[in-house]
Amino acid sequence: MNVTVLIAFLTLASSTSLRADRPEQVRQNFDRSAFYAVMVSGDLKGLNEELAIVGHASIPEKKAYEGALLMRKAGEVKIPADKLRFFRLGHIKLESALSKDSTNGEYHFLRLTIQEHAPRIVRYYKDLEVDAQYVRSTFKNLSPVVQHAIIEYSKSSRTLHPDQFDE
Repeated sequence: MNVTVLIAFLTLASSTSLRADRPEQVRQNFDRSAFYAVMVSGDLKGLNEELAIVGHASIPEKKAYEGALLMRKAGEVKIPADKLRFFRLGHIKLESALSKDSTNGEYHFLRLTIQEHAPRIVRYYKDLEVDAQYVRSTFKNLSPVVQHAIIEYSKSSRTLHPDQFDE
C-alpha cells in the first residue's frame, strides 16, 4: 500500500472517529498545548487524533507539526515496516518545514526532541547540537506555550538543561 494512501486512510479514520466521539474537537482551532501533551504522552490514539486535527488546521506550522507527530508515531507502532514508513514521511515533512523557515526556533526544538529519541540506525542525530544551541538562543522569542514545553523537556534532555533558560 502506498505511504500517501496509508496516511490518508489513517487520517480519515482518525478524523471520522473524532467526529463521532467528539465533534467539538474537529471544529476547534489547533491547540499548541494539546499538541505538546500528545507528543509527551506518545499515546497512539492521541497521536492519530492530533494528526487529524493538524491535518484540518490552517496554520503555517502544519508540515512541521505533522512531521513531528508522524516521527513520534513511528516510535509507537509495532510493525517495523510501519515504523520506517512513518519516520520517513515525518522526516520529509519536518525537514521541508525547516528548509522553508530555518529561523524558526520551535522547528529546531521539534527536531531536537525527535533526534534525541530516534534509534541510532536511522542516523537522525547530526543536527542535535546545532538545534540545542538554536533553541537556547531563540528561547525568549518563542511563545509561552513553547517555552513551557522546552523547560519541561529540558528536565530529561541530554542536550538541554532547565538552568539554561530564564522564565
